[in-house]
Amino acid sequence: MYKKIALSTLFLFAFNTLYADYTLKVGKRPKSRIDRMPKGVVADMKNIPQNPAFYAKQIKPFSKSKQQKLDEAFNKKYFEPWDLKQIDIPKEDFGWETRFITKKPIYRENSKVIPPYRYNKWLRNAQMDQIDSKKYKAITIRRTDVKALPTSAAFYRDPKRVGEGFPFDYNQNSALHINVPLYISHFSKDRRWAYVRASYSFGWVKISDLALVNNAFIQKFKNGKYAMTIKDNLRLYDDKKRSFSIVKLGALFPISADGQSYLTARRNAKGQARVHKVQAASPHIIAQKPLPFTPENVAMLAKEFYGEPYGWGGSYECRDCSATTRDFLGAFGIFLRRNSSKQAKDGQQIKIRNWVKSYKKQFIIQNAKPFRSLLYVPGHIVLYLGQYKGEPVIMHTYWGIRKNDGTKLITGRTIITTTEPGKERADVKERSKLINTLKTIVNF
Repeated sequence: MYKKIALSTLFLFAFNTLYADYTLKVGKRPKSRIDRMPKGVVADMKNIPQNPAFYAKQIKPFSKSKQQKLDEAFNKKYFEPWDLKQIDIPKEDFGWETRFITKKPIYRENSKVIPPYRYNKWLRNAQMDQIDSKKYKAITIRRTDVKALPTSAAFYRDPKRVGEGFPFDYNQNSALHINVPLYISHFSKDRRWAYVRASYSFGWVKISDLALVNNAFIQKFKNGKYAMTIKDNLRLYDDKKRSFSIVKLGALFPISADGQSYLTARRNAKGQARVHKVQAASPHIIAQKPLPFTPENVAMLAKEFYGEPYGWGGSYECRDCSATTRDFLGAFGIFLRRNSSKQAKDGQQIKIRNWVKSYKKQFIIQNAKPFRSLLYVPGHIVLYLGQYKGEPVIMHTYWGIRKNDGTKLITGRTIITTTEPGKERADVKERSKLINTLKTIVNF
């Protein structure tokens, strides 16, 4: 049951006091049904080194001045929602969810069609005619999902089709870390959801997962000195030792003036944000950003992602391909947007489409930068690690490999492979191999 919050309680006010009662500790992500999905194995997982440290020695120099400029751009984009005067979602993206559910049938996981009366109720709840009626500033107080529509219900294309059904819930638009600045356009009719724009995504967030901020809060929180979590699946505990949020690698925390603690936001009874101090239980779980781009750091960070289950849109507290690349590069001060197609435009692009396979591989090795280049194919994006015996090696959160019969060999997790995973199998579709579909190198 969601807690209903009357609009009269949502004032733009925040306390300016620091409350020092939170601890960030090593934790675990609870197992869920996503952990029970198939995890196919291909020869690359056995025949090439699976420790990112093997490739880390191949990194190329990354000037501190360039990294600092990228980090400054990161911070500007991260806090941009607090400067917005109106929603600024691109025309081609705005309203996609309405078009998606009204033009073709949508389904429940059990393959039953969702009737129009049901999705029309969701659309009425969204009351998009109220866009920009609030213009509030807010912040996430815990990791939270971003929904396409103001409902927790999942909807799919026909689950009987290959590549549809669980876990591809099209209502799961994205996920946001704790401490993410938000612009609130308006609220749902049932007052349980807020339509927000964050730095890298937009959609509906539960009101109970955010708090309103004012200028006093922003001045204290946006202090110009930030840290980022560098270990995955941490937990934030209050003074009564209660865990209230998972904290994934890539979450930003301002560094307190004492230089020994960090800041986070917590919601009071009136829906307003208060600044709390956070103590890190270990110095190895969070670090000032940008993290120095060293072999030790890139290897340490990459290893945190390895083996994580595929989480479509950040579902089940996991990541999809673009969330992996975004959280990895974010620690080094490189900002990436939500999905693969936009990330492909966030750096310097080098087109490699429709090239002969052998030439394309050598071109990638010569022109991509280990641990700070992405390789893009429509619908998928990967982190380039380096080369092994003349083969480009990548780390990617990969759902599966297309087979000749149209089905997929599901890998369903973050893996390290060449650009031809499954090349040893006769049933893998040659035309669909990554190396043949890769379109762009994205350098930073």
